[in-house]
Amino acid sequence: MPRKYFRKYLPSHESIQENRFFSRFGRFLHHPNLWHLNRRSVSGGVAVGLFAGLLPAPFQMLTAGLLSVPLRVNLPVAILMTLYTNPFTIVPIYWAAYEIGSVFIDGPGNMTPPPPFSFAELGAWFGGVWKWAIYYGKPLALGLAILGVALAVLGYVAVYYGWGEWVRMTWRRRKRKRAARVHAS
Repeated sequence: MPRKYFRKYLPSHESIQENRFFSRFGRFLHHPNLWHLNRRSVSGGVAVGLFAGLLPAPFQMLTAGLLSVPLRVNLPVAILMTLYTNPFTIVPIYWAAYEIGSVFIDGPGNMTPPPPFSFAELGAWFGGVWKWAIYYGKPLALGLAILGVALAVLGYVAVYYGWGEWVRMTWRRRKRKRAARVHAS
């Protein structure tokens, strides 16, 4: 199972408690579900990460981390799941969110594309994208909220039931192997 593969790369509960950086946060980061790979914790981490991934760039991972602690979902999974939004995917995702929001709130008309990305003028590009996002604000914000909740629910359900199906398939495979060994002897 992939869980066994990932378990060797994740820190143990004891190493988290003994780490000098994490020990500063007291009991907040010591709940086992923040670090264990179990069905509920991982599905919740996926949901939190998908929801937080739609926030503006500097707040994605911070929000995923802050939501993971009180919801007691897997913290590394939540933070990693925010990476589905990046400079290449954010424009189509925001355009889809605007279209979703425009169904409920009338926007300023057809959405124009944002300023073209340029490494040479990165500061000007961020400013232009910010002005572009403000102009399309209300439908975009509503669309992002709807899309975030929808992605979170779909991600949670897919991982939760996919995990259960994986376990059932594994048990069936073991049962067939046992039956084949019994019949072979």
